[in-house]
Amino acid sequence: MEGINRRREAARSVLPSSWGPVIEEAIATAPVNIALAKYWGKRDDELHLPVTGSFSVALDLHTITIVRQALEIDEVTVNSTPLSSDSPFYTRLVEFLDLFRPTPSFAFSIVTTNNVPTAAGLASSASGFAALTLALNTFFGWNLDPKKLSLLARLGSGSACRSVYSGFVTWQKGSSPDGRDSYAIPFDDWWPELSLAILTLSEQEKPISSREAMRLSAKTSPVYLLWPAQVSNDTRAIITAIHERNFPAFGRAVERNALMMHASMLTATPAVCYWLEETITAMNTVWKARKEGVEVYFTMDAGPNVKLLFLKQDTRKVLTYFPKAHVVGLLPPS
Repeated sequence: MEGINRRREAARSVLPSSWGPVIEEAIATAPVNIALAKYWGKRDDELHLPVTGSFSVALDLHTITIVRQALEIDEVTVNSTPLSSDSPFYTRLVEFLDLFRPTPSFAFSIVTTNNVPTAAGLASSASGFAALTLALNTFFGWNLDPKKLSLLARLGSGSACRSVYSGFVTWQKGSSPDGRDSYAIPFDDWWPELSLAILTLSEQEKPISSREAMRLSAKTSPVYLLWPAQVSNDTRAIITAIHERNFPAFGRAVERNALMMHASMLTATPAVCYWLEETITAMNTVWKARKEGVEVYFTMDAGPNVKLLFLKQDTRKVLTYFPKAHVVGLLPPS
């Protein structure tokens, strides 16, 4: 209950003093994002406040969410499937909606769809909570600016604060205990030649949740002590490489950051390893391709699937090494 009250207080600090529906239906879209310098570890679990900043890029994949008022109880439909009230995502979504009910008896109807490829290893919750926040802003007529919307989206899912924007995005960690200075800001440059492909290696449910792996890493891994400085260094290197259009420097920093995150899991107690034999094979293939003159790098989230980064001019070469990879467009800033 204390956690809910803290989240509610954080939400109310940026919302109008009172509100109610101003239209019958609101619809909003938000992109999926991939962290290039990772968000890994929280300084506050309830408010989703990160230990470090992070840096991401938006994909041309998105969630569309429709908000209406329901008659009696909250209704949640995801990709045309109504969710039962005991499903984990329903519970998580309703807890977020509890922050914004104009009256205790107010019920929401939420219909959300996304075009994320099945089992692609891409978390759609970030784009989902961002799209829901944007739709609520229209539904209730809050007229909030992107900074405040990013703050609210973070209360649903930390990474959701980055999905308020397209293009490259920085999530600044902030230092305030109430989280008012922890939000995302759009980056002032774009790289049209940058490309990304997804190599799906497993469709199985992860043996341990990302949230738990993050907690174990931060609490028990000796490598995690080096993590904050590493993220700061990698983020600077990534930003400099984007400005200079230095793709090898960009790729090295992104790949190093992902490996460091996984190193913190591997050295946790108990150890967490998401890699499969196929994951290691894919990493070795990337390194082999680079030795043979193809500039391709990888990043991974908390799972076995691999995301490949390369320039458009090398797409055909990369796909000769990874014929099953799925090229995904990147979404430039709007």
